[in-house]
Amino acid sequence: MHPVPTRGQLTPLTIAVLALLAEAPMHAYRMQQLMKERGVQLVVNVRNRSGLHAAIDRLARDELIRVHAVERDSRHPERTVYALTETGRGQLLDGLRDGVSAPAQEFPLFPAVVSFLHLLDPQDARTQLERRIEALERTLGETQAVLDASHQAHVPRLHLLEHEYRHNVTSAELAWARGVVADLAAGTLTWSLPPSG
Repeated sequence: MHPVPTRGQLTPLTIAVLALLAEAPMHAYRMQQLMKERGVQLVVNVRNRSGLHAAIDRLARDELIRVHAVERDSRHPERTVYALTETGRGQLLDGLRDGVSAPAQEFPLFPAVVSFLHLLDPQDARTQLERRIEALERTLGETQAVLDASHQAHVPRLHLLEHEYRHNVTSAELAWARGVVADLAAGTLTWSLPPSG
């Protein structure tokens, strides 16, 4: 068993970086390309380059990755190629085992705000849930598109499990939200606003 990094826990982004480097040494731009090609941005927040570089810096500082080489050529700016250390490989595997075996005690925003939905009037709550349904339908469409394209490209199912998971979780949330909206529309779910002040 490898010790947990002293400067911080692994995050979805640091796990993604370590996992890519487990395949081969590479520079940050290549990591970004592979994440985009594989649809990793649908399950890991890799929207900005600075976040990726901050994750790489932290992993290097914690000695989970190291500089493997520096590429210099006239076509591209200088690129630092990183490689996974043995400690990094151990941390990655431990992080994967822990993440798969034990449901994390996470506190996402949505369940918290749902617990206070009674502070909105029922029509306002319905309107906001209808907006969420539209967003969930877009997410479901994006995920289905990745799955469809991957199936057509004969990508092995093993590499699509995170998209299957996202599809199923989004489908379940969508069904729940549609049910609440239907009950609000039918008047079978309603409430009175608490007095203000």
